Amino acid sequence: MNKLHEKSEITFAIVWIVIYCALQSLANPLNKKIGIEYSASAIFGILQAVILFGFIRKNSYLKRYGLCKPSAPARQFLYYVPLIVLATGNLWNGLAVNDSLAGVACRIVCMLCVGFLEEMIFRGFLFKAMAKDNVKSAIIISSVTFGIGHLLNLFNGSGMDLVNNLIQISFAVAVGFLLVTIFYRSGSLLPCIMTHAAINTLGTFANGAAFTVEKQIIHSLVMIALAVAYTLILTRTFPENWCANGSDEADK
Repeated sequence: MNKLHEKSEITFAIVWIVIYCALQSLANPLNKKIGIEYSASAIFGILQAVILFGFIRKNSYLKRYGLCKPSAPARQFLYYVPLIVLATGNLWNGLAVNDSLAGVACRIVCMLCVGFLEEMIFRGFLFKAMAKDNVKSAIIISSVTFGIGHLLNLFNGSGMDLVNNLIQISFAVAVGFLLVTIFYRSGSLLPCIMTHAAINTLGTFANGAAFTVEKQIIHSLVMIALAVAYTLILTRTFPENWCANGSDEADK
């Protein structure tokens, strides 16, 4: 893994994206065979998270990939209040538990791992590798790739329909731009990991009853508008030269 990373960080990122997507797809039929929702997904998630974190820590890449405190005070990020709103958005229609205790536990573990893995792969590895040449292109590609990657849910046996998948992709792209902006401006991936993990995990307890397609679209549009607005605020709050310095410091 070290040799591939040293040879080409972009290739390293792409390889991990492929591995992650492949294991996610493989996990769905295994979950059904085991009989516990997200059981295999949780196991694969834990293994990947342990391997990636071990690699990052062993090679002293904690600061490089944002596993450190933000370099700017929380007040400059509006105390991350918009992130809290986004993270709890899945609960706007109420709470519900629609699975067994084992299934809920496995899903929570899986979603926590997904938050770490997807942020590290798309915002950490892919963005950092591409930002060396062009930051704007890196922001766009990492965000759009992250969103389009959710198209996999149509074909991996998750049971998601086309409408819900398109809503998910649109929201993921908007949130992708926001989270990569936070990472670039603060030098820390921790707020992104925590927000991503919270969005996914709290979705475990979302009440889907009477949550029509129309309501889903309205809900998603509100969330997307919030993500876009917060992204624009952060972009205007931090000067261009500060961004460059913050990014450089994170690499040291």
